[in-house]
Amino acid sequence: MSLAHYIDIEFLHEAFRRTRKDGATGVDGQTGKEYEERLDENLQSLLDRFKSGTYQAPPVRRTYVPKDDGRQRPIGIPTFEDKILQRAVTMVLEAVYEQDYLSCSHGYRPGRSAHTALCELRQELMEMGGGWVLEVDIKSFFDSLSHSQLRMILDQRVRDGVLRRTIDKWLAAGVMEGTQLSHPDAGTPQGGVVSPMLANVYLHVALDKWFERDAKPRLRGRARMVRFADDLVMVFTNENDARRVLDVLPKRLGKYGLTLHPTKTRPLYFRPPSAGGDQPRDTGKQSFDFLGFTHHWARSRRGIWVVMRKTAGSRFSRALKRASEWLRSVRHQPLAEQHEQLVRKLRGHNNYYGIPGNSDALSRFRYEVGRLWRKWLDRRSDKACMTWERFNRLLKRYPLPSQVVPYGLVPRAANP
Repeated sequence: MSLAHYIDIEFLHEAFRRTRKDGATGVDGQTGKEYEERLDENLQSLLDRFKSGTYQAPPVRRTYVPKDDGRQRPIGIPTFEDKILQRAVTMVLEAVYEQDYLSCSHGYRPGRSAHTALCELRQELMEMGGGWVLEVDIKSFFDSLSHSQLRMILDQRVRDGVLRRTIDKWLAAGVMEGTQLSHPDAGTPQGGVVSPMLANVYLHVALDKWFERDAKPRLRGRARMVRFADDLVMVFTNENDARRVLDVLPKRLGKYGLTLHPTKTRPLYFRPPSAGGDQPRDTGKQSFDFLGFTHHWARSRRGIWVVMRKTAGSRFSRALKRASEWLRSVRHQPLAEQHEQLVRKLRGHNNYYGIPGNSDALSRFRYEVGRLWRKWLDRRSDKACMTWERFNRLLKRYPLPSQVVPYGLVPRAANP
């Protein structure tokens, strides 16, 4: 089926509209604002090169962001023009694969998000009354994705020569780190616009279809997988089912060049403290982290055991560290400017972590950020001291937003 003909000048304009304009620049240093100055001419040139096959995919610029375990996660930053074309191709592939994806997949899909994944997981655990949770960590997924396996998977649904040649160019474009250019023979740069789509396509075949159509029918009890890109958990009512899947999962993923992290992939007993059944003698830790939240059992106001979520400790600490570094860097800016930016950052934090049961963590985060703001304002000058009394007066003029819980009830994502 021919797909490239759907990408015309109007399609590229829509891709441009959906592309973030203030993001980091790629290897050419061109900003979105600079590209927009001659937008029609630039898009027409991009379309002509794409259709004729003369488009040359530039290497991505590599940078790093901190991970929860203290290591650095590599991020690839394409050029702005490359982002537009990647967005356009992603839009086309999305229309093809949305009809194939299964309901367990929530990452980077229309109408789905991390919050629909979290809601799905909680509802499943509540309906099961808990059970066994298999925490699955695919080691360096975006760096390990096999190019040959990806091509074989794409062969099943996408055979348009123009699209496939363009995707191959992105896979072979290489990574620029400083002045060093490398060409990895596996992986897709995490941070690229098309990378999440390729990851979903890959894991749909390597994992989702296998679990739903091959593994689940062979299990004795109820089972469910919830996946957001390469972050996933599996839940089971039966311990033997969890351990059987854990036994065969490495072999299944190995067929696609993927490996499990040896210590982060593990089964976990997760039932209310009052539950009987298959509870082991030494349950140890009875909580787990998924998508930035620690899931645990707690009593509701009515006294019944429910699954609660709170900001994961590693995410809380990392967010505070970033806030402190940012406040330090802007401490000499006018207060009104600092306040405006700080309010946006706090609202962004609240918008993600504002779910039922997490108000204590949100309140604590707001307090700690306020404390850090006072600390760095106090170091603006040796002459004026920012006492707490003075800072509290400042907060009346520049108040910080209160915690909010916008996701009171997140509906289940509809099955595709």
